[in-house]
Amino acid sequence: MEKRYPRVRFQKKLNYLKEDVEEMGQTSLYAYKKALEAFIDYDAVLVKEVNKANDKLYEMNYRLEQKAMSVIASEQPVAKDLRFIETCIKVSSHLKRMGGLASNIADVAKHIKDEEIPERPMNDITHMADIVDGMMSKSISAFLNEDMNLVREIKRDDDKVDDLFDQALKDISDSMFQEKDAISFLIYLLFVARFLERIADRAENIGDRTIYMITCEKPGIAGRLDELIGDKNKE
Repeated sequence: MEKRYPRVRFQKKLNYLKEDVEEMGQTSLYAYKKALEAFIDYDAVLVKEVNKANDKLYEMNYRLEQKAMSVIASEQPVAKDLRFIETCIKVSSHLKRMGGLASNIADVAKHIKDEEIPERPMNDITHMADIVDGMMSKSISAFLNEDMNLVREIKRDDDKVDDLFDQALKDISDSMFQEKDAISFLIYLLFVARFLERIADRAENIGDRTIYMITCEKPGIAGRLDELIGDKNKE
């Protein structure tokens, strides 16, 4: 029985890392949702909450990296355990950047708080925001539950976000031509669209890292995703 104790302690350390990533994921998602609230209905208090959550994510990311390196140094993990720790570090970094992008959206909101946004660009942005919200939740769940089917959904969602981003650029540009006086604040709407697209990319990156953790396949193997999922289901 004594020989099992080191492994039990090691597994606990891995579980603690997973819990840290989950907490970061919830904090990042919280920051994103509050940022959207501030964008749609500006509130300086909401902006402060987003920025505070962003600061927290930076600190959490630092602590997780230190903890992960300590586990590697003391336990010398191999194979999937090592990939899991590496993935925790990468995922936490993506979650930190998502929080930073959410903070950017909240900061931009104050520049358009008193402006009347044209309907079509606003619809594009809100539609993008809804899909990105789902992508963030799916990416966190995909990692925590090692769910490759969710990764496949994330990739499909990312294609939708890319299409909406292109549409938003067109609709915002059209609005600029139609309303010259609106150019100054519509530029900020372009920023928001770009921030949303980048958050979606981060969610997709988390999915890719999850695939790597599970299969040891290089991230970005979208063309083989269906094959990998099929192989995993046969196990």
